[in-house]
Amino acid sequence: MDKLEYILKHAKQHCAKNGVKLTLKRENILRVLLVAGTPLSAYEIIEFCRTNHDMRISPISIYRMLNVLESQNLIHRLKSANKYIACIHIACQHSHNAPQFLICNQCGKVKELDVPIDIVNALKTSVLSAGFITDTVQLELDCLCIECKSNLALG
Repeated sequence: MDKLEYILKHAKQHCAKNGVKLTLKRENILRVLLVAGTPLSAYEIIEFCRTNHDMRISPISIYRMLNVLESQNLIHRLKSANKYIACIHIACQHSHNAPQFLICNQCGKVKELDVPIDIVNALKTSVLSAGFITDTVQLELDCLCIECKSNLALG
């Protein structure tokens, strides 16, 4: 079994354990995001499916499927870009901390990291002391990846 099939098998088991069905269409959307390796908007996913799989999906359907995949922590929505990316921890057997996304402003590459729990707790405390309550602890940082930094230095 190759890595992609292993991840999809784990995703199906995870959904079943939570009483959610990973339908063929949802699985295909997850597969697109796993293969893409880069964040995609809902409309980019629709276009990819139409072009590469002759699948026609309406915008309302894609958003419903993306919501289900996100609710199962199989994908993440990058709020700053309104794009979706597969979670790198789908097939992991251990618990994870809050996701942090490093997003290159130049090329759009994204790297997902775990934020250590002590930092998450410090952020929550800081937010609470400012009179707010966090609705998510996902962090997105605008960055410049090493490759783009090197290209700028050479240019």
